[in-house]
Amino acid sequence: MKLLPAARSDRAKAPGEPPMGKMLREEPELAGHSAGGTVARQQREGPAQLNGQTLSRDVVDPTSQPQFDSAPPSRAPSPAPPQESHPPREQWGGKYEFLLSCIGYCVGLGNVWRFPYLCYRNGGGVFLIPYFIMVLFTGLPLFLMELSLGQYGAAGPITVWKCCPLLKGIGIGMLCVSTLVCLYYNVIIAWTFFYLGSSFQSPLPWSCDAITNVALCGNVTVENATGIKSLSPSEVFWNERVLGVVNSAGLNDPGPVRWQLAVCLLVAWFIIFLCMVKGIHSSGKVVYVTATFPYFVLIVLIIRGATLEGSLQGVAFYLTPDWERLTSAQVWNDAASQIFYSLGIGVGGLLSMASYNKFDNNVIRDTLVIAIGNCGTSFFAGFAIFSILGHMAWRKGVPVGQVADSGPGLAFVAYPEALTLLPGSIFWSILFFLMLFMLGVDTLFGNMEGITTAVLDEFPALRRNMKYKLFFLGGLCFAFYLMGLLLVTDGGIYWFTLIDSFSTSFGLIIITLFMCLGISFFYGVNQFCQDIIDMICRCPPWCSKVLLYFKACWVFCTPFVLLFILTYIFIDMYNTPLRYGSYVYPRWGKALGVCMGAVCCLQIPVWAVVAMSNESGTLRDVSCCCRHLFIVQNEFCFKFLLGNRFDLNHPADKLHYEKVVSRETREVS
Repeated sequence: MKLLPAARSDRAKAPGEPPMGKMLREEPELAGHSAGGTVARQQREGPAQLNGQTLSRDVVDPTSQPQFDSAPPSRAPSPAPPQESHPPREQWGGKYEFLLSCIGYCVGLGNVWRFPYLCYRNGGGVFLIPYFIMVLFTGLPLFLMELSLGQYGAAGPITVWKCCPLLKGIGIGMLCVSTLVCLYYNVIIAWTFFYLGSSFQSPLPWSCDAITNVALCGNVTVENATGIKSLSPSEVFWNERVLGVVNSAGLNDPGPVRWQLAVCLLVAWFIIFLCMVKGIHSSGKVVYVTATFPYFVLIVLIIRGATLEGSLQGVAFYLTPDWERLTSAQVWNDAASQIFYSLGIGVGGLLSMASYNKFDNNVIRDTLVIAIGNCGTSFFAGFAIFSILGHMAWRKGVPVGQVADSGPGLAFVAYPEALTLLPGSIFWSILFFLMLFMLGVDTLFGNMEGITTAVLDEFPALRRNMKYKLFFLGGLCFAFYLMGLLLVTDGGIYWFTLIDSFSTSFGLIIITLFMCLGISFFYGVNQFCQDIIDMICRCPPWCSKVLLYFKACWVFCTPFVLLFILTYIFIDMYNTPLRYGSYVYPRWGKALGVCMGAVCCLQIPVWAVVAMSNESGTLRDVSCCCRHLFIVQNEFCFKFLLGNRFDLNHPADKLHYEKVVSRETREVS
């Protein structure tokens, strides 16, 4: 295991302590691409103060990116073997490009159909209480941790863990989760393309004005009166024309590929390829349109929805709380899952996009702006959606809770039906599905950026040679397209639901839990906070105070909440069968989904064993080294073990601390 050199070189050594280079094996690092590099620093005129503690550290030069091959100033630089020159790492054209890219990445389809559905499934407005609690104790802390880790290390999800090779499996696990998400997420964009092309027909093919739907619309009243559930035109269009699910018996009967969806999926991947081919320089400009256009559509829909008859009924359902639901664990689990889903935590996209930031970018400010903007968008979108759903309920004479379905059905069954009720339905339909397309592209770009950045950092030759990079990106997108063909068959929706249910389930929670514990205890929460201050350089007073809150979350609150969610997921997964509509998944199908999640989180112990096997010495030596890092580098835990009265500024406590450091160092050496 190897600490960040910044932590190694700046710590005051105890008497008799050997050089850190003798304790820990040094590894060759990529210049400028590792989170574990020494930083070009300028000497402070006096000792820094952090939370009342005197820190013997230097200030980072705010205009420079961390340099990882500089020698300590106290000794002559040792000759080093010549390294292959690497191309300069790209950077965002400005802070607004990064902000808009992150907002576009976080604000996606989950804000439009998933958040409102969870609201009315869990008691309306009362869902907002656990939702915002989860934002405070899991969303914001983990969001800041990923942004800070990526920006300080200027590396992707895998390379950044050179600061602690024992936890390299976290980056590999993020890559696995991101791969599964990209595999099925672009299928949603393909559905959107299909609906967008169908919206140019007059009348709309899922409306009652279409000739093929006259019989369906004529029988609605009779069947509702007799208590028999009838299929609406939008449901028939979704199940028969789009999915073809009526031709499949289940998971083991996928059937043929639907060529219309296959063409839409190919176009979707080609657009993603064009966005990725020039990296952040092209995508950074695209987000000025794709990240802002959905807000324009939402504002228009809210204004239009407010003028519809029955819209207040839907808004009242959206905001009226059912306080008894707060005692249900399902409400809290849904709130946490929505935070992970909407903020994109744990899949490597945030970490990769932050790695292209300038070193002195204020990550705390960005975290607050992006996270609050994302949650505000979800709440804002609820008014647009529930006003239209209230109008639908008024037209049909049914409760609001019976209008919409869960999952993809909400966006592709209820909304198309709602759009047919609006004057100028063709125009509103084109506008709505164009908005869904832009929401999906921004989110998928962030997920793909996590994959490509990880690979390009591990193989810098791809970044240096444009032809190789084109071949790599083209091959990657084409491979995703071929794998995605399974999801556009007649039974593809069953496979889609399986991957959607397990790709971001317990595996993602375990990955983020180990990321939080690894940074807090292996690397050191105080060291991590100091790294953030070094990046911001002249940290305003409010930043230091906010870091106290984040530090408490990283050490106590966030791990506890994640463990609670993880426990509930395992209990719910064991007792509740997986369904899509009336279809119950077989046991082997559910086991396959569990294997997907297990493959993602098992990367952590597998690569930890690999890191240990690469270390020289016995297992006892490695264990002793780990304990040394835990005690010596994590002052917080040292204070916790010795009591709250411990103070490094006190001579007796400092002497005690140095004795423990010296003893641990002797055991390691």
